[in-house]
Amino acid sequence: MTSHLFRPITIGPLHLNHRVAMAPLTRSRAGQPGNVPSAMNVEYYRQRASAALIISEATQISQQGQGYAWTPGIHTAEQIEGWRAVADAVHAEGGRIFLQLWHVGRVSHPSFQPGGALPVAPSALPVPGKTFIVDADGNGVWSEIPTPQALTVEGIAAIVHDYRQAARNAIEAGIDGVEIHAGNGYLLDQFINSESNHRADAYGGSIENRARLLLEVVDAVTAEIGAGRVGVRLTPMGRFMGMGDATPEATSGYIAHSLDAWPLAYLHLVEPAMVGTVKDEVADPRWDSMIRTMRAEYRGVLMLAGGYDGVTAEQAIADGRADMIAFGRPFIANPDLPHRLRTSAALNTADPATFFGGTAMGYTDYPALA
Repeated sequence: MTSHLFRPITIGPLHLNHRVAMAPLTRSRAGQPGNVPSAMNVEYYRQRASAALIISEATQISQQGQGYAWTPGIHTAEQIEGWRAVADAVHAEGGRIFLQLWHVGRVSHPSFQPGGALPVAPSALPVPGKTFIVDADGNGVWSEIPTPQALTVEGIAAIVHDYRQAARNAIEAGIDGVEIHAGNGYLLDQFINSESNHRADAYGGSIENRARLLLEVVDAVTAEIGAGRVGVRLTPMGRFMGMGDATPEATSGYIAHSLDAWPLAYLHLVEPAMVGTVKDEVADPRWDSMIRTMRAEYRGVLMLAGGYDGVTAEQAIADGRADMIAFGRPFIANPDLPHRLRTSAALNTADPATFFGGTAMGYTDYPALA
């Protein structure tokens, strides 16, 4: 029987030989100082180049956009060169890679912010979560997040510019395209969700206003590098970092319809099976109805992520639920995951203790099949 998961697909200008994507995975191992991709990062991505498409770990578009220790950026000359080495290594193995563009918004700490300022957000509301910072001894520790400052309209415009420049920097580094991270409780998601956006201006209130920043970013980035090299990631009904929306079906349907105006590379949806790295035991039962609505509103390539295995991924493609499937944690421990899925081989088990920060242990030392 022909596998649907291993049929070719075209996204933008790229012709991919199967549909197993590597989901973005924050690993907090960027080279220091400067949050620059290092030789260890190059090897990590090189090992996983058999993915149809690698979506890089979330990468901050500016210093203001950083919220976790040791995460890479794409806003300095050194970072661009670091990512160039990654792109070259992936391409040498026949792979393709998109860079996920990230601004964490309120999920940050003054230790990361220029001048020690408060993190920025749509509204100055308490944040129910912690972030990963570096303590006085140079160790990574989880810390409470202070109440952020609300962005001004001028501050919003500056962030749109930062996204545009970051996309240009990624292409300069030889990366094949970018994914705009608009989920998981970070800045663009904070604007989208009514629970975190209490603004009374053009960026708050109605669904159209709360989606405005995302659409302005998409417009700026596609104008800079071409829509076919741009993907967007959303987490409809996500609850991570205090997210919640009064009308999630209407909000997500409007965004999907709006994004269909651009010939994007893909739309990437995270199913509500996970909250961060933890399985969600109370996932919203409205999800199946929502995904059908978004599938109808957005007619381009749809990528899904969220707890898939080989069997469920194959079924999702066969049923027309998705066009591609992104795998996260299975790629941590299985650098040759597409081959293992194709041959129904056993999978290595990932060690959660080595997910964030550390050395090559739990990063580049997982074995591939002989």
